[in-house]
Amino acid sequence: MGIASKEINAAFSAEVTDIPGGEYLNRCFSCGACSGICPVSQAIPDFDPRKIIHMIRMGLKDRLLKSDLLWFCSRCRSCVFVCPQDVRFADIMTALRNLALKEGIITDQDLLDKGKSAWVERDLCVSCLTCVRVCPWEIPQIDNQGVADINARDCRGCGICVAECPAQAIKLNESEDEKLIAACGV
Repeated sequence: MGIASKEINAAFSAEVTDIPGGEYLNRCFSCGACSGICPVSQAIPDFDPRKIIHMIRMGLKDRLLKSDLLWFCSRCRSCVFVCPQDVRFADIMTALRNLALKEGIITDQDLLDKGKSAWVERDLCVSCLTCVRVCPWEIPQIDNQGVADINARDCRGCGICVAECPAQAIKLNESEDEKLIAACGV
């Protein structure tokens, strides 16, 4: 697929480096260590950290922010540990996600629909605090009505709270990457 000049946003790279998490973008010299270690790129060939950084530098803002590529990153941080330049690709992906949310390209409901965030069915929650205890990122909170609440923007969609909820009050849709992996037979 070719690139039309109207697709190029020359300021996109600078915009990303101005966002917390994106400040290390310009350290990248495209060695490919991140792509080689990325478990997601092994299962989903279209997801390639080096190509995503190249898309940022090319100014393909709309193409990147509107794509599902942003949501495939599992934020496992494997890429961070192998990068010789400390680029912190996982943080760049978080910055891109935040930019897409800020600009309204993706909504909290989209996160729920894409299986990137869990939610609580309030009428089923028994306020047992299991979700609060098991979440390694401390995302579920008990609101002022004594019911668990999950912030869609903070949730990592890992499914731990879903699996552990004794009342089965926490739900998580099947994510697009899970559908792709299932379709590939991986």
